[in-house]
Amino acid sequence: MQDETNTLSYDSLYIGGEWRRPLSAETLTVTSSTTGQPIGHVPLSTHADADAAIAAARRAFNETAGWAQWQPVERAAALRRLADELDARKEEMARRVSAQNGMPYSTSINFEAAVPAGVLRYYAALLEQVPTEEQRAGVMGGSTLVHRTPLGVIAAIVPWNFPQTLTFFKLAPALAAGNTVVVKPSSETLLDFALLAEAVAAAGIPAGVVNILTNSKGLGAYLVGHPDIDKISFTGSTEVGREIAGRAGRLLRPVTLELGGKSAALILDDAELASNTDALFFASLLNNGQTCFASTRILAPRNRYDEVVAFYEALAKEAVVGDALDPATTIGPMVSANHRSTVEGYIQRGIADGATLVTGGGRPDIDAGWFVTPTVFADVDNSLSIAREEIFGPVLSIIPYEGDDEAVRIANDSEYGLGGTVWSSDPERALRVARQVQTGTIGINHYLPDFAAPYGGVKDSGMGRELGPEGLAHYQQLHSVYL
Repeated sequence: MQDETNTLSYDSLYIGGEWRRPLSAETLTVTSSTTGQPIGHVPLSTHADADAAIAAARRAFNETAGWAQWQPVERAAALRRLADELDARKEEMARRVSAQNGMPYSTSINFEAAVPAGVLRYYAALLEQVPTEEQRAGVMGGSTLVHRTPLGVIAAIVPWNFPQTLTFFKLAPALAAGNTVVVKPSSETLLDFALLAEAVAAAGIPAGVVNILTNSKGLGAYLVGHPDIDKISFTGSTEVGREIAGRAGRLLRPVTLELGGKSAALILDDAELASNTDALFFASLLNNGQTCFASTRILAPRNRYDEVVAFYEALAKEAVVGDALDPATTIGPMVSANHRSTVEGYIQRGIADGATLVTGGGRPDIDAGWFVTPTVFADVDNSLSIAREEIFGPVLSIIPYEGDDEAVRIANDSEYGLGGTVWSSDPERALRVARQVQTGTIGINHYLPDFAAPYGGVKDSGMGRELGPEGLAHYQQLHSVYL
């Protein structure tokens, strides 16, 4: 609801198919990353609220004729209804996300407002195509009926950078498989989840199937260790992912972890730059660099090094920095003052370590908000912190190499392995190089995850996969009946 101060204020949580007052009077003020001013207020969830949400999800899962027992075509119809409700709210969803985390509206309208409905419709169609059971001829005689069943109650813990997109990477396959879900968003993006709850209710999703908490200190850890959670799906930092994996391992609880990244853009010596300007910007600077798969290590051949540096200098200088809600903006603010300080700290470390600051390095001439000027470093060695650690901002490091083999070696010299790109005018050469890069996903002359393909990382970038049939399988368990 809109109050007299022109902020959005909510006093209830969406639990068990209804709006309930939380068990604490504590609230959180949501601020605009563009202005630094309050734009909303939401209640904080207590552990008791989490208990209520998990209990509601468990009841919904255990119902004799409930969601888990619905025929796949029935769940597919419900997913499509939810997609329609999200479509009806897409402009408002894009505005809320951009206002909170600084994502340019031109990005949020194409991702946060569109991807959730698209993923829902993909899994609705998949439900109608993929059988939930198969009969196999047995080696020992007879046959076996292999049945795929839902896991149970899922805890989906999602970050602030693509809050709705990454929620539906989890929510859509989990619901498609017949699970019930408790969603815990990040503190920085909560107003969009209230809108999601409204869409869930309007779509007629049964009570308790989707429950949405707000954030409070220790709530994520509480969900991870709760005895009535059957799986944790987490997107966030590698540090927190390690803690979740360790705890889940002791509990013998399945997890899907999509963690950090420090992806490389391998620009081969035959790459066309000017004709790929938009795609190169997208691959490295999407969402102000606050993107886990961003190719922020730019690997440039020595015989074209100066040309590549000049290209990225122009790319950064020509970016339109400004209000995230302005459709013309291509680089908005960082999500918070604290995160801006982190990004600026990395820039200072890059300078101190001897990298050449080509452009940027400071703040634009904007009175308010958490802005950082798009920054490009040249003469970067792959051992520097700006080349090894995830900055999560508009900071690019250009690293020289000699020959394709060295480019692959540098790309693989990283603790991370989530995304990456190869740029070449020779498709066969690009594919040969791409196959050698140790990463969960990689694009040739562009980068865009596809709903039908598994998405996730290797090494410190996580475990498990989202999207595609593989994403659905991660929310199912196998039940063998020997006939």
